[in-house]
Amino acid sequence: MRDDVAVAARRLADEGLLVGTAGNVSVRDGDRVAVTGTGVVLGRCTPDDVTIVSTSGEVLEGALVPTSELDLHLGVYAATGTGAVVHTHAPYSTAVACVLAELPVLHYQQLTLGGAVRVAPYATFGTPELARHVVAALDGRQAALMSNHGSVALGDTLDRAVEHALLLEWLARLHVHASTLGTPRVLTDEQQADVITQALARNYGTPQENP
Repeated sequence: MRDDVAVAARRLADEGLLVGTAGNVSVRDGDRVAVTGTGVVLGRCTPDDVTIVSTSGEVLEGALVPTSELDLHLGVYAATGTGAVVHTHAPYSTAVACVLAELPVLHYQQLTLGGAVRVAPYATFGTPELARHVVAALDGRQAALMSNHGSVALGDTLDRAVEHALLLEWLARLHVHASTLGTPRVLTDEQQADVITQALARNYGTPQENP
């Protein structure tokens, strides 16, 4: 678990979603959660920089104090039952979170995250209030934005959570670029429903062998 979190943190840093010590990553296995330690330079994260805690927040393994956003991670696990949580300060996602109330659906790939991505109201980092806001914004979604702060992405596995964080950043960048050209066209509810029907019929996004 500790190695997996370190690898994920370094990948997100390499992709430009994590800078310096800003952001945190965790994965859950039963009643144990591996989470990056506070103050860790995430692009150089090693297993020794990751701490194991219980789902109630008790430190079980590791030399470092867990991230200041531990309440956020544990709150999301308790509310959603997800397997992994990624919190970043990715530049385009954060920019959108400074302006919009939600990230609308411009591209059908966004439906992977559940639809329009909500922006949780602002609260000071590391507070239970922020954790509550984010949990509410994640209802029925695999990602949420945090007003004037950053983003959170979930996944049943850590790899999936990382992919969702990368997708969210791509979607935020798409919205920023489209907005420079004019008013973006948002997919209607009917168009979104058609995408879901087509994706289910084609088993979209899953490798398939030729008959």
